[in-house]
Amino acid sequence: MNSSTTYALPLAATDAVHETVGGKGAALAEMIRAGIPVPDGFHVTTAAYDAFVAHNQLQPAILAAIEAADPEKLASLETASRTIAELFLQGQIPPKLAGAIANAYASLPRTEPVVAVRSSATAEDLAEASFAGQHETYLNIEGAAAVLDAVKRCWASLWTAHAIGYRARRDVNIEGLSLAVVVQRLVPAEAAGILFTANPVNGRRDEAVINAAWGLGEAVVGGEVTPDTYTVDKESGEVIHRVTGAKDIMTVRVDGGTETEPVPEDLRRAPVLSDDQAADLVQLGVQIEGLYGEPRDIEWALADGAFAILQARPITALPQPPRRGLIEWEVPNPRARYLRNNIVELMADPLTPLFATLGRRVINRTMHRNVTEFLGSPDILSEETIVTIHGYAYYKGEFTAGQILQLLGGSVGIMRRMFTGMEERWREARERYDETVHAWRAGDWAALSIEELLSTVSAVFAVAIDYYMALVSGVIPAAWMTEGLFRAVYERLIRRRDDPPSETYLLGFDSKPIQAEKDLYDLARWAENDPDLSAHLLQKPAREFAVPTAFPPSTVDEAVCREWEQRFQRYIDRYARTIYDLDFANPTPAEDPTPIVQTFKLFLSGGGTDPHARQQALEQRREQATQAMLNRLQGLRGRLFRATLERAQRYAPLREDGLADIGLGYPLLRRMLLEVGRHLVEAGAIKDRDDVFWLVEEEITRTSEAIDQKQPIDPMDDRVQERKALWRTRKRVTPPVSLPLPPRWLQKLLPGQFQASADQAKRGLSDVITGVPCSAGRVTAPARVLRGPEDFGGMVPGDVLVASITTPAWTPLFALASAIVTDVGGPLSHGSIVAREYGIPAVLGTGVATVRIQSGQRVTVDGSTGTVSFEER
Repeated sequence: MNSSTTYALPLAATDAVHETVGGKGAALAEMIRAGIPVPDGFHVTTAAYDAFVAHNQLQPAILAAIEAADPEKLASLETASRTIAELFLQGQIPPKLAGAIANAYASLPRTEPVVAVRSSATAEDLAEASFAGQHETYLNIEGAAAVLDAVKRCWASLWTAHAIGYRARRDVNIEGLSLAVVVQRLVPAEAAGILFTANPVNGRRDEAVINAAWGLGEAVVGGEVTPDTYTVDKESGEVIHRVTGAKDIMTVRVDGGTETEPVPEDLRRAPVLSDDQAADLVQLGVQIEGLYGEPRDIEWALADGAFAILQARPITALPQPPRRGLIEWEVPNPRARYLRNNIVELMADPLTPLFATLGRRVINRTMHRNVTEFLGSPDILSEETIVTIHGYAYYKGEFTAGQILQLLGGSVGIMRRMFTGMEERWREARERYDETVHAWRAGDWAALSIEELLSTVSAVFAVAIDYYMALVSGVIPAAWMTEGLFRAVYERLIRRRDDPPSETYLLGFDSKPIQAEKDLYDLARWAENDPDLSAHLLQKPAREFAVPTAFPPSTVDEAVCREWEQRFQRYIDRYARTIYDLDFANPTPAEDPTPIVQTFKLFLSGGGTDPHARQQALEQRREQATQAMLNRLQGLRGRLFRATLERAQRYAPLREDGLADIGLGYPLLRRMLLEVGRHLVEAGAIKDRDDVFWLVEEEITRTSEAIDQKQPIDPMDDRVQERKALWRTRKRVTPPVSLPLPPRWLQKLLPGQFQASADQAKRGLSDVITGVPCSAGRVTAPARVLRGPEDFGGMVPGDVLVASITTPAWTPLFALASAIVTDVGGPLSHGSIVAREYGIPAVLGTGVATVRIQSGQRVTVDGSTGTVSFEER
């Protein structure tokens, strides 16, 4: 073999093995030899890297830079990395090596084809595990000179700060380190995504799951877009289930690289793949799975109607396949009841690994302590009340006959303790929560170790759960009971045919979510006084609102711009410390103010309803109705009406105020956990600090101990990516609201009432779903299915908001919505209360809305009958 052959190999070369072309390159070579449609290209071998380093005499300088780096200090590692990168970029590729690469590039079809240049880690001892995912990839590279430059940059990425620190802490000999590079024709993808050749939710090996989005695949792999999801029977190729995602952005080619841009409006709600295309892709996946003998996680691209395979990895986190049929929602204890209620309503999505361990541990411990103190008995509530089933949180209701008798016998005392001093108890808990957060926020917590940070997070989160328990042990049940009692008294004993509905008497009060809307409206009215500022803000992306502008646009007076930023920040400080979900992996509105900004822009552009006028009208209507009823009623019925109404009116606003403050500590908790993530990045355990949320607590503590004891660190990048993929697929499942499920014959008789999931066929189901009528009115409009903050950007004025559940952080979206539909909830839920304040129809507690309804589908919501009708797609 001559030297040029050593430096560059055809992609399918039989001697393209791990030692010469790295792990990624070897896998691509194996697939292309098996006839899999892999884009053409070539390998730049490890011998090329070695020749470049030797020609430029870089090894002494590399060793010197490494020697000067302190593995415990990220800044020092970054300095070493920059020094080495500069050496590589200044180095000259020897003519014979440059010629080999240029000739291999010239041998590709077409003149100066556009290519992707990807690093491929070698399979030396520890190397593949250590460096997977850390080296660079360059897309949309054109011309021999640009290819050579990209290859040098890939070589330089062997020496990232992450990799240097990992090797130093693990005492890895760097003398023999090398890196291969794969150069492939870039597929001008119209669409791209991921294919799992086994169902990562239920483990079924006879099903495949496809994620698909427009453009190149980076947005899907990086989790930046909600893709379409297809579940396909591998044998027949039949699409069992399809969910069309809110594909708002796409990755596209630009000169010398890629960037994200908005998806054209006509494609956002359009399915990416036809059923035939999905079947064809799955057949390719079956071939690849057969080649390796195990399920694979495959990256694919579609161009000119043909599929190309870009990468294939093993799926190592698959659950065991079910023994039969649908997802097996097996419960830990068949005698217990598992419910999606109580605190679980604030955990609508599958739990991320860190919250499922650390967060759930704190919740269970704190709930058990609170209930024990409140009831005076440690045996009433299980020490593990919140459990997970298929990644979803469930509230375990498990009571023995003795416990039930104990609760019944002490019910009078329990009720007395619950309602005695409940407002004071709630306000005191809120004050403790705020003081705890303020004290830690002002302290030097950034200097804490990983173990100390985790301990502090547990302590602060426990105070947050104490606050929640103070709410649910008094104010919230008082609001539920008093409103329910008033409704019952009014509807059964007082109301006549022409009298207003009961909610008329409970509307028009102030609460923190309503005050937030009014202040946002006032902020928009202030901004519209400056036309230049107004025009700038209407064009500014939502995520950029949370970041001060370094250089104000030339069209806006700088003083006005700074005044605006101060006003917006004051608004965020007051109202954005709330939560979309209890899982602290989710950003707070302070970090991602998308719904706030959308509503602000609606007000700024002259849309929406003046919340001051709306509230005043509701208040006048309430007062007039109340006075008219008091004038009419006499005696016992008058006293009963007044007494029940006064109590209901007193507690309803307190409930919303209380719920809005659950997230007081979340900005601090997230900063602390991201600091843990930073430590783990420096240690080489993960690639990005946000990946900390995808580790379980025990993995973090084990890594912390290894760091302290100067022991080897196990990198967990692959594990993180697998868990993210599993979470995304699980999120497409709507969990049953109650377990265990009824007999299978009853599930088949009433499909969709007990289980709605990605493997549930939709054919034959009724075109009407039912829920709880929570706010009167009837609206026909396009649906917008929102599964979380990542989908909020797709909401436009007039859409029907469809979600699993809404929390106070979702309230700004109500100003855009024409109606509300949820999987979970009832007449006394947050969504119901706020929908009535906004005067829009609401149907809650459907159980299946987020599965049965697709974004863009026209639906008719009848908030009086509790029905949602639509045409199946």
